Amino acid sequence: MLDRINALKAEISALQASTPEEVEALRIKYLSKKGAVNALMADFRSVPADQKKAVGMEINALKEMAAGKINALRSATESAETLDDSLDLSRTAAPLPLGTRHPLSLVRDEIVEIFRRLGFTVAEGPEIEDDWHVFSSLNFAADHPARDMQDTFFIQRNPDVLLRTHTSSVQSRTMEHTQPPVRIVCPGRVYRNEAISARAHCFFHQVEALYVDKNVSFADLKQTLLYFAREMFGPETKIRLRPSYFPFTEPSAEMDISCNLCGGKGCGFCKHTGWVEILGCGMVDPNVLEACGIDSATHSGFALGMGVERIANLKYRVNDLRLFSENDVRFLREFTHAR
Repeated sequence: MLDRINALKAEISALQASTPEEVEALRIKYLSKKGAVNALMADFRSVPADQKKAVGMEINALKEMAAGKINALRSATESAETLDDSLDLSRTAAPLPLGTRHPLSLVRDEIVEIFRRLGFTVAEGPEIEDDWHVFSSLNFAADHPARDMQDTFFIQRNPDVLLRTHTSSVQSRTMEHTQPPVRIVCPGRVYRNEAISARAHCFFHQVEALYVDKNVSFADLKQTLLYFAREMFGPETKIRLRPSYFPFTEPSAEMDISCNLCGGKGCGFCKHTGWVEILGCGMVDPNVLEACGIDSATHSGFALGMGVERIANLKYRVNDLRLFSENDVRFLREFTHAR
């Protein structure tokens, strides 16, 4: 009997298993009711009385050793089958289509990146503003007719708290707290009380730029605009500046680019003129500089602003502004491979 016990000890100590199924097979072979260890218990009756104590202790030790060995093999194989950490068990079993950046985000980021290459930094401000930063600091007098150009959303009938109508408010906030040189680009959402249609919306997005320093001239503005137009629409793009009016710039201009559909020859998109308007610009009015604490006798600057939706229309030929805010998956899916 002792020889059989010792032989089983040597056999069990040498056991190996690589899967939980193999471990279970070993448990059945050695520790089940019909296993090798329990078979020893059945033969225990034939052991002489003077040897029962010693043999019984050996059988119990063998049983504990076998159980320990089986448990160790089970732990080792379960650890080896641990799932790969890269597998996301929270994902649905159904295939999910890849998303894409919104076309307005694509265009906004491209505009900002072009100005970053010119040394401009991004500045942001609140969408709920006060009258000073949206109008008064930008040379809008209290009864100035230019206020009628922008229908405004006022907050709780308070004429001093409103939703910003342009991101020029970010420019005035920056000039109040920053001494020249100031070179910023201001992307953001703006709001105007307009009827929603294919060509207008009550909210839209702008990117404005401001450069204030000593000896800044209109020539600097023109060269900046030419660089932007060619980076955005191609190296063959031409620009033209037409006189215009804005309360916060003097002189002011609107910029057109040569139609990138017909190459300036004239088509339905450019109304057969060969030109498409994309932004307004001008030299910062001295009154604006003084209102923001900058000496207009020693410093000058230029500002420009454009609608992101307008640029997106030119790049992607979107003929209905409402598509940008309706989150129609069919529309958004068209920009999966857009830049």
